[in-house]
Amino acid sequence: MTEEPVGGRIFFSNVRRSLEEEDEIRLVSVGVDIGSSTSHLVFSRLVLERLDNRYIVSEREVVHESEVLLTPYADDMTIDATKLGAFIDRQYELAQIDPAAIDTGALILTGVAVRRSNARAIGDLFAAQTGKFVSVSAGDGLETTLAAFGSGAAARSIREKNRVMNIDIGGGTSKIAVCADGEVVEMTAVDVGARIVSFDPDGKVTRVEEAGKRFAKEAGFELVLGGNISEDQRAAMVERMADRLFETISQPKLSAETSSLLRLDPLLNNVKPDAITFSGGVSEYVYGLQSQGFGDLGPRLAKAIKSRIEAWGVTIEKPDQGIRATVVGASQYTIQVSGSTIFVTPQEVLPVRNVPVVVPDLPLSEETLDVEKIAAAVRAALRRLDLHEGEQAVALCYRWDGSATFRRLDDFCKGITTGLSKHLGAGFPLILVGDGDIGGLVGIHALEEAKLANPIISIDGIILKEFDFIDIGALLESSGAVPVVIKSLVFPTSTALGRTDPNLG
Repeated sequence: MTEEPVGGRIFFSNVRRSLEEEDEIRLVSVGVDIGSSTSHLVFSRLVLERLDNRYIVSEREVVHESEVLLTPYADDMTIDATKLGAFIDRQYELAQIDPAAIDTGALILTGVAVRRSNARAIGDLFAAQTGKFVSVSAGDGLETTLAAFGSGAAARSIREKNRVMNIDIGGGTSKIAVCADGEVVEMTAVDVGARIVSFDPDGKVTRVEEAGKRFAKEAGFELVLGGNISEDQRAAMVERMADRLFETISQPKLSAETSSLLRLDPLLNNVKPDAITFSGGVSEYVYGLQSQGFGDLGPRLAKAIKSRIEAWGVTIEKPDQGIRATVVGASQYTIQVSGSTIFVTPQEVLPVRNVPVVVPDLPLSEETLDVEKIAAAVRAALRRLDLHEGEQAVALCYRWDGSATFRRLDDFCKGITTGLSKHLGAGFPLILVGDGDIGGLVGIHALEEAKLANPIISIDGIILKEFDFIDIGALLESSGAVPVVIKSLVFPTSTALGRTDPNLG
């Protein structure tokens, strides 16, 4: 996108077309997923249609799904950016798409790709397209949520009116999400993955994670880089890994050994799921889509956990997406214009770009608002999207309910600022987005009554959802409103599953 005005409107930089005049926009998008174990891309063509003052995706055609690369590593165990870059270039060539023709995209970094040294090198590969991409560093919570939606588990829970558990088994961790009524109602993650140990065809250990050493010790042997691991030792490790994973998804009270492997809070496990879907690289083996091994524990782990689920008596369903579940197909650009009752101070704080949206479930229906409950809801929403450390600005979307009395506004502002204390303490602006006509009142109250020293952006008349990112432009002189560009993560709908090419990387 470019925010230079041409005739006073917002234009797409590649096609130079005004959003205000067109009812249909066509875009080329790319989704890039770079993780600890595998990396892959999806190229799509999007058709956006105007719905009132918002553009929505009406069509999404997958034009190319890349090969799946075993993420390459250098000797110091950082990601080999040169090999990764060559792989990415090759996928653009196979898709017959010029990088300059990409209108929009999403770059998802998970696992070790999130580490600072890796993220910087990966970012350099996309430097020329920085303004077009939404970049997301997905921690355990967000990766679990992405897998739940990308696999189709959330949609299935609506369609079949049941409780669906998605188990995303990757190289280093397994992410578990329980979905009901289209939402993730519970989630956790555990240090069980197919590539916690890797080995060559002769059984020589080429990579080992701390979790791998731990499971090996439980199985009665020691894993050493450069040493050997036998078939019997692999089998013994996998049985313990599958036991821990099954305990995580089925038991309300966990053993100390399993609890110590958790990366998020445990599941309640007070209601048995109606169906289970698998995603992630190991899902290829669960559903018989892949039989070849790639020097890890994937085939054995798939067989072991599948047998435990079958014995448990829960139906195993096929996902919409397996290995590609966390790939975000594209970021959809939409545009809205805020209402006129807004408040921005200082005006120089605008524009802001690529701000992630949180949509907490705020208790605003009562006449007397509960400050601590509001703060707790904000903190829960931040944690759900791995934004709780306060390392970047966030836009908090709310739906006001009830009267706007001084007391209710005061309690609302106190609850919001308490929940966002880490972000505000780091100096980031308070960015509030409402769907009614109360933005100005909230902003003024935050400044004059709550005495907030941070910059304040309080706008209204906008509808947002989780997984949105927004750009907020400078004030429009003609109306006093601000243009808001919304980038919504669009999950893949293709049912094709990737295959790993052992000759790559």
